[in-house]
Amino acid sequence: MSDVEAINQLVKKYNNLRQEVAKVIIGQDDVVNQILISVFSGGHALLVGVPGLAKTLMVNTISKALGLDFKRIQFTPDLMPSDILGSEILDETRNFKFIKGPVFSNIILADEINRTPPKTQAALLEAMQERSVTVAGNHYKLDLPYFVLATQNPIEQEGTYPLPEAQLDRFMFSINLEYPTFQEEVDVVKATTSNHKPIVNSLFTAQEIIDFQELIRRIPVADNVIEYAVRMVGKTRPLSLDASGLVKQYIDWGAGPRASQNLILAAKTHAAISGKFSPDIENIQAIAVGVLRHRMIKNYKAEAEGITIEKIIESLY
Repeated sequence: MSDVEAINQLVKKYNNLRQEVAKVIIGQDDVVNQILISVFSGGHALLVGVPGLAKTLMVNTISKALGLDFKRIQFTPDLMPSDILGSEILDETRNFKFIKGPVFSNIILADEINRTPPKTQAALLEAMQERSVTVAGNHYKLDLPYFVLATQNPIEQEGTYPLPEAQLDRFMFSINLEYPTFQEEVDVVKATTSNHKPIVNSLFTAQEIIDFQELIRRIPVADNVIEYAVRMVGKTRPLSLDASGLVKQYIDWGAGPRASQNLILAAKTHAAISGKFSPDIENIQAIAVGVLRHRMIKNYKAEAEGITIEKIIESLY
């Protein structure tokens, strides 16, 4: 199959995938879109939202529709690295045997990741970056595709362990979940208080997703689009000559080179699912907020004056 035919097939399967997810998840179109762009780009996503907005249900539904294994890890203050990676035990033959932890799956939901201490948060980092785990000196490869979706509750920050910037940078997207509209909430209540249980069909295999991820990496990008992405990331740095007035005034630290890489990868996927064979500047702008939101650190002045990070990002276009 040629790459052109493969992209046409991806568009068709992606639209079917959205319909499968919509059987269970009402509304939240942008959120589902960004999660799926993350999956097909081979990145990870951080979901920020108050409790009860169906974050777990959404990830579970998406994993079923993608035909992938799914595990949920509830992060708590007493969770240890071995609880997620696995540990060695002495079996009946007096030999050490490795029991795999929940990190060995295709899709991991790291629920309330900011509730656990840095030691346990860091245990997830090697898995996210290297797609492998090291336990007791032994190296274990994780099954591909591998995708971590972490959730964070923005309300209860007291007694939590916020992710440091270096760890936040490993997430391709930071996705904000908003409350549903009145009509969406009516539909949610109708759907969840009856005994109707929609069946979600599996549309992909793990190998198909890996093939689509490789296809997206092969998509050509014009030099001017790459330069636009790099220039946009450069403008987020307050000491840069190109920085906008809003950035110089309200931002302490800008985004690093990983932001430029993720802008291009996500723009390629955004173009592919729209049926385009190469991304343009519009595709970069469509995904810029999700990619840059968690990589820019606002200063106290921005907090005091109520300047949102989204407004600052839009000033970079």
